[in-house]
Amino acid sequence: MRRFVFLLLGLLVVLPLRAAAPPLLDAALKKFFADYDRWAFTQNIVEKDDKGKVVSEAVVRFDPSQPYEKQYVPLLVDGKTPTEKQLKKYRKQGEKRGNRAEKAEKEGKEVRQSLGELMDIDRATVYGDDGKTITFEVPLKKEGNKRLPPEKFLVLVKVGKESQAFESVTVNLREAMRAALVVKVKKGAGQIAFAVVDPKFAPAIVSIHGEASGSVMFISVGRDYDVKLTDFKRVKPYAERFGVQLGPLKALDF
Repeated sequence: MRRFVFLLLGLLVVLPLRAAAPPLLDAALKKFFADYDRWAFTQNIVEKDDKGKVVSEAVVRFDPSQPYEKQYVPLLVDGKTPTEKQLKKYRKQGEKRGNRAEKAEKEGKEVRQSLGELMDIDRATVYGDDGKTITFEVPLKKEGNKRLPPEKFLVLVKVGKESQAFESVTVNLREAMRAALVVKVKKGAGQIAFAVVDPKFAPAIVSIHGEASGSVMFISVGRDYDVKLTDFKRVKPYAERFGVQLGPLKALDF
């Protein structure tokens, strides 16, 4: 169940930039990508079980201007000073991020969030229009997608007409599905909220929520994740230290 929630959150974190996207959605994507890896921030991460009990908590500082192994720094883990083992875990997380960036640079490719690539931006359609915002339904691709059956999910992206920027992205499981032979997911949902952290720039991600419930071997299980982003600071990405600009990297590693 924990893995399934991470898959949902992974879908939300990065949308692929595509030339055939509807104009308003395309404008929002370009604004988001222009600023995506230029914010340092503090992540407050809380995981709860299906009873609402806190399973784990972490406060992590992310700074893309630092060398990759120093980009994720845990400040508190379950209310305590991080152990050496926990510090090593986050260093490895940063190193993996660096490996992806260096590989992309050598191959002349942009760094993409793999799950985001499953979203078929070219086929996005208008789902709703309230006068101030337009909500787009973005289908998932079928080709090369074995983990998330397209027909099982509803992905909605809300964009402000005047701001031409993201306001929210949501994904909902339409019906129950099996995530493994003994795992049945009955409910699943994820949401990203955007807000202005500096009026000179496009809205940034300020919160992420994901939840799922179902059963494993007929035993009910569930997980709930909340991530709050605070203390934003504008920085220059470490990836541009030699004047090379890469595509958006994954900052929130789910």
